[in-house]
Amino acid sequence: MAIDDIQGVMRVADIVHAELPERDSVPTERVRLFPEVCGYAISHPIRYRKPPALDSLLGEIALEADQFYIHDVCVLPDLQGFGYAQKALNRLLAFAKRYPTTCLVSVYGTSPFWARFGFKSPNDMDHALSEKIRGYGDDAIYLERRNID
Repeated sequence: MAIDDIQGVMRVADIVHAELPERDSVPTERVRLFPEVCGYAISHPIRYRKPPALDSLLGEIALEADQFYIHDVCVLPDLQGFGYAQKALNRLLAFAKRYPTTCLVSVYGTSPFWARFGFKSPNDMDHALSEKIRGYGDDAIYLERRNID
């Protein structure tokens, strides 16, 4: 994904994530800060268990970032079931190997999809993380996985 793609990304997001809107400045900033990953998959390093709140800007990638965060993998409903999300996720996880773990916030009941890639809900989440995840909606679940070489 590049800055020139943001308008198209927002059209897809408005359909797929109508209940979880974000300003176009959010994906624009993510691409500017971490342009290495392409496609409508937005990800970047974070500090361990410190994912950004929904619709928030990062400002910068923390120098001490020690976890990979998958912000969004989005496929239009008409194109789902063709393996596009899996292909994008495989690319993200290959990149994520630079970090000990990868995390994400599962929404819309997608945790079974993420479980296929080893993501699970940790037993030891603190209150601050639980509260932040609540901002993603009632069905939001924080998931993480160990990255394997």
